[in-house]
Amino acid sequence: MTEDLRYPVGKWTRDSTLDAAGRAACVDAIAAMPAALAAAVAGLNDTHLDTPYREGGWSPRQIVHHLADSHMNAYTRFKLGLTEDNPTIKPYDEAAWAETADNNTPVALSLGIVDGVHQRLVALLKTVEPAQFDRTIQHPERGPMTLT
Repeated sequence: MTEDLRYPVGKWTRDSTLDAAGRAACVDAIAAMPAALAAAVAGLNDTHLDTPYREGGWSPRQIVHHLADSHMNAYTRFKLGLTEDNPTIKPYDEAAWAETADNNTPVALSLGIVDGVHQRLVALLKTVEPAQFDRTIQHPERGPMTLT
């Protein structure tokens, strides 16, 4: 069996059984993530930022910019799920996004995006009623998903 190096800590798995305490822990993790990300890249020079961590992998700069892209999309998808009836969300080609020219900009730009998106998301999540997490969105490839 070949290990998929894109997921060095394993693929993410959805936990659709979160209770209030589990959701609160997730919100805390979301709140803490921007500072942890900034600390992870603090002090790295451009050579470090542009060196992939493994052959064929993304560089730290690409990862930081990817996180900004991904979390902006996640925030938008979550808000669509809260405000529309079972909306179809748009997937995007993450690998193609990682190759666009804006991925050569300073990581500080995306660190600011991640921080702002997470502050907004945490503020929103703290107001979501438990029943609202059962609202659904339609993923064209994965089918129906709840907001949990």
